[in-house]
Amino acid sequence: MADDAAQTNNEPVFVIEKIYVKDASLEVPNAPQVFLEREAPEINVELSNGSEPIDNGVFQTTVKVTVTAKVKDKTLFLVEVVQAGIFRLQNIPGTDMPIVLGVTCPNIIYPYAREVISDLVTRAGFPTVMLNPVNFEALYQQRLQQAEAQAVDAPEVAH
Repeated sequence: MADDAAQTNNEPVFVIEKIYVKDASLEVPNAPQVFLEREAPEINVELSNGSEPIDNGVFQTTVKVTVTAKVKDKTLFLVEVVQAGIFRLQNIPGTDMPIVLGVTCPNIIYPYAREVISDLVTRAGFPTVMLNPVNFEALYQQRLQQAEAQAVDAPEVAH
């Protein structure tokens, strides 16, 4: 009811409709030998996020996290999680939408991805992996700067 009132008053609406694991995979390619390794593994973390409209005023935002643990050239484990959220966003100014979708929504769903990764790694028999928090605002600003730099460097196309 309050949402209906907000729509008629043109007040911004931000609703979390659903948070879910869209995809998860775990590989332990060198088991069981990797469990005999005593060296601390080198951990590599890759992160990306994106959003897409799925209905009028409804968007899906995803955060993809890939964690690879290696000792020398041997992979201990590789975990990939795509955590997703469905958000209803209405009456939000167009200039604010990229920030809401690129910063606010990923900030909400990333902790869930961290939890899934930690759980999968532990269930695979390895010590818990605690991923650091991520500043999605800084990543968003970084992407904007890269896009601006590419636009400046790109040669103009004659029409």
